[in-house]
Amino acid sequence: MTTIAVVSAGLSEPSSTRLLADRLGAATVEALSTAGRSTGEPVELRNVDLRPLAHEITDAMLTRFAAPALATAMATVVEADAVVFVTPVFTAGMSGLAKSFLDVLDKDALTDMPVLLGATGGTARHSLALEHGIRPVFAYLRAAVVPTGVFAATDDWGSDDAGTLDARVRRAGADLAWMMRASRRHPQQADALPEVVDFASLLGGMQRQQ
Repeated sequence: MTTIAVVSAGLSEPSSTRLLADRLGAATVEALSTAGRSTGEPVELRNVDLRPLAHEITDAMLTRFAAPALATAMATVVEADAVVFVTPVFTAGMSGLAKSFLDVLDKDALTDMPVLLGATGGTARHSLALEHGIRPVFAYLRAAVVPTGVFAATDDWGSDDAGTLDARVRRAGADLAWMMRASRRHPQQADALPEVVDFASLLGGMQRQQ
């Protein structure tokens, strides 16, 4: 089965960030299923919401140990065939929650991973953050980022005019579908995740050393 991890770093509920992530994921599935482009494999979207994991992400930053829910989310991303990653824009870049999640992943976990980037913000003045503040992070991680990123400002929602948000979402989904078909990504699965040791085993090891 082909899987796409849809990562949303929205901080509110309901979240325009999550809404954009869902639309980008759906557009990618639609592009993959277009006649003549499908591989014949079913495609599954696997949502990863970072908001409920905020405390676990912080703990992992401090201890380098991933709690079970966070470990599951990390595995969902690392083992996917592609990633949709959407974050709100704060201070001309991705949210701290989004960046912290990337920081707890192994530095090689996203190598060659097809990634579609999206961002949300209050006004279109924040749109350049997608290219100047977010894309370089994924370039550093050596991900295969698609050319089309989607920024959605508050005014973009609900517009039906040609060339607006819906058209950009469809174009981005088509780009990710193309990148998935051309991907040289090698399956990494759990071996790309940091080892998780429960504290009971850790304490037992320390006692044996004494």
